[in-house]
Amino acid sequence: MQLQLHWRWNVIHRCKTKRLVVTEIVLIFATCLSCEHASLALSPGNPDIPQIENTNERGRAERAIALGDAYLTGHGVPQDLKLAASWYERAAGFGDPVAQNQIGYFYQVGLGVSPDPARAVHWYQLSSAGGLSLGKVNLAMAYLWGIGVGREPKTAEQLLIEAANRGSSVALAYLGDLYYFGVGIQKDEAVAEEWYERAIKAHSYLADYSMGKILSEPSGHRQDFERALSLFRESASLGYVPAMHSAGLLLVNHPALCTSHEEALSLLNEAARAGEWKSSVVLGALARDGKWVPQDPREAYFHFRVGAVQGGKTASAYVENDLHILTGQISSEERAKIDEDANAWAQKHIRNLIILYKDRKDGANIAAFALANPQSGSHAGSLIPIAPF
Repeated sequence: MQLQLHWRWNVIHRCKTKRLVVTEIVLIFATCLSCEHASLALSPGNPDIPQIENTNERGRAERAIALGDAYLTGHGVPQDLKLAASWYERAAGFGDPVAQNQIGYFYQVGLGVSPDPARAVHWYQLSSAGGLSLGKVNLAMAYLWGIGVGREPKTAEQLLIEAANRGSSVALAYLGDLYYFGVGIQKDEAVAEEWYERAIKAHSYLADYSMGKILSEPSGHRQDFERALSLFRESASLGYVPAMHSAGLLLVNHPALCTSHEEALSLLNEAARAGEWKSSVVLGALARDGKWVPQDPREAYFHFRVGAVQGGKTASAYVENDLHILTGQISSEERAKIDEDANAWAQKHIRNLIILYKDRKDGANIAAFALANPQSGSHAGSLIPIAPF
């Protein structure tokens, strides 16, 4: 199983209550804007922008968070990360644990404020003390990696256990990761699987994916492709892009599991639209070989070119030979047009990160933000706006 600890990212998506929810996916820092604060007073002048009214601290915190949301996303106002941070910090000052967790994350990555890991930990501590499980998870990650505080893996483990006992499926999944990869503690795959199974029962798309990988990849563990596919499907249904790719690829490699080839193609196409270059490459291989789709060198060339743009140098090296062979089967004029189309498509669907993504059938866009890849190691990336899909 590929080590995922440094390469899982946060994503924010709009939920039915029109609040922003940060879906925590990281062993760097998880951050959350919960749907608990859904009751907003709207400005008569601009119905998208909440007002800060003279009310109790809870109400002021809710409205301050709503303004932070608005400036973070540019919803109804020009996007302004400094103002977003200012409003989140104001809400945090009112004692709101969700806002404390959020502004802590802003200080961790330097979003709208100067990076200050120690101040980030301060807010995470307050959020954790205020009862927010994600605040406790973020504090655990600070101790795990020694960011803004001394590195204390055992303290991190204890904080995650406390969060898990409060019902945090994220903490359960992270505990599985800690034991599976031996991060700061003794590696123990049996204990890791126990945590993963608990997380699966708590409906964790992260644990679904991790356990699916364990069951489907060659290792000392007994393989169970049917259960792996079931877990990938569950994770994918919640929008987890790596699970979409893994489910599609598993169906391609084990066609006996297929009830319909369309499922695999749909999963791979959705993952490709979410920026997963490996899915674009698989789609290219299917068109190249005429498996489940008509054999078409132009279609194969298009998908390989998309994958190369989406995945950068790594993907380009991976598809170089296929592109070279296909070049001899397509005229230079056709290649130029395909290159243009593939580049435009890939630029629109480039993410270079792992996100939750739902392909809306009604054509509606999902407002989303996500972490860009870090430069190296476990340093968290920047929260960046994602263009409408």
